[in-house]
Amino acid sequence: MKFLYDLFPLLLFFAAFKLYDIYVATAVAIVASFLQVGLFWLKHRRFETMHLVTLAVIAVFGGLTLALHDDTFIKWKPTLVYGILATLVLASQWFGKKTVIERMMSAQIALPATVWRRLNLSWGLFFVVLGTANIYVAFYYGLDLDPEVRRGIWVNFKVFGLLGLTLLFTVIQAFFMAKHIQEKPASGDSVADRTAD
Repeated sequence: MKFLYDLFPLLLFFAAFKLYDIYVATAVAIVASFLQVGLFWLKHRRFETMHLVTLAVIAVFGGLTLALHDDTFIKWKPTLVYGILATLVLASQWFGKKTVIERMMSAQIALPATVWRRLNLSWGLFFVVLGTANIYVAFYYGLDLDPEVRRGIWVNFKVFGLLGLTLLFTVIQAFFMAKHIQEKPASGDSVADRTAD
């Protein structure tokens, strides 16, 4: 259910694009993102970082798209979001005691520190790849095609391509993690303490 909730603005963006155009879709995505953040806060009394990052980028770049009637700005949005995520994830490789991925998942599973670092690095690089792929499809793919056709290709890639690649990568990472999962300690000892015994 949370997965669909997280996709709520994207799905509404896609539907509005198919029914109307990129500008209506952008306005719908902005409103949906504000609703998503507001409803999440009402239910949990807290914000999720990913929702806030997405809201900030869609509000600014979606707003510029609508104000200037230029879809270039909204096409940059996925790359900016992935760039922010890549920066946060990759920076945690060198700063702090735990990586971002370990902070997010260590309550559910136990992995050796080297595996957490490999997972974190792979996610950071994956976000770079997604951001780069978005730039290619948005601005360089099919330059000989009609602009409206290219816009449709980009929207389909944004919704199905980027999402599909993320799901596939998540499955690959799950198989990788499964090989390294350690039993969670029953006491307050860390996994590292138990493996040292």
